[in-house]
Amino acid sequence: MVGAGLLIATVLCWTWIVPMARDMYGDMRGASAWMMRSGPWDVAHAAMMFAMWLAMMVGMMLPSAVPAALVYLAAVRNGPTPHHAVARTYAFAGGYLLAWALFSAIATALQWAASSLGALTPMMQASHASITAVLMIAAGLYQWTPWKQACLTRCRSPMSWLPRHWKPGAWGALRMGGAYGLYCLGCCALLMLLLFAGGVMSLACIGAITILVLVEKLAPFGRASGRAAGLLLITGGCALWLTHPA
Repeated sequence: MVGAGLLIATVLCWTWIVPMARDMYGDMRGASAWMMRSGPWDVAHAAMMFAMWLAMMVGMMLPSAVPAALVYLAAVRNGPTPHHAVARTYAFAGGYLLAWALFSAIATALQWAASSLGALTPMMQASHASITAVLMIAAGLYQWTPWKQACLTRCRSPMSWLPRHWKPGAWGALRMGGAYGLYCLGCCALLMLLLFAGGVMSLACIGAITILVLVEKLAPFGRASGRAAGLLLITGGCALWLTHPA
């Protein structure tokens, strides 16, 4: 039930994001038509943008949290209240997604500010190569920082993290999920900001970041792959800066 629920949530998000992204680079008369506006944002438009970011974050990040959710499920089943295991695991997943809802709100605000300043094109991509270069270099450097490595360690080791941060009950599950999500946020937030560089609705960019996150968090060689990706981002960003100076 837990696996099916998380899978359904992920699929539903991709079911909205993929047609919208395809239409964004098409005639923009379908799923992405609402994005086209000439004036300043209003509350409804900002809410739709937030929903778009949240759907992307759920679709991209929830699969990488499945191992932690299943470890939590197993722990509850072996505890004194096993009959509440599924509900509490959904509460854990909900807390995890609340952390990414916070990021989605921040990303929406950043997009609004960047659009207002002319730093983003109508296609939701950095308007100058120098902006893209800065985002790439910043994300690449962050891949090598102790903060990134500390957050990644916790994301990769739910079996050791969960017992040390255990809290009872459904409210405790929500708090644990939120705390785990904040570590994941610390691990991956700058990678997500690369969407502004490659295009917020670019399926190639969305797919590449999703694969990198999954490899980093789940593969045995994930830590090394993250550092290698950091080197590639730094190299590519520097090359872009030198060939397209501000």
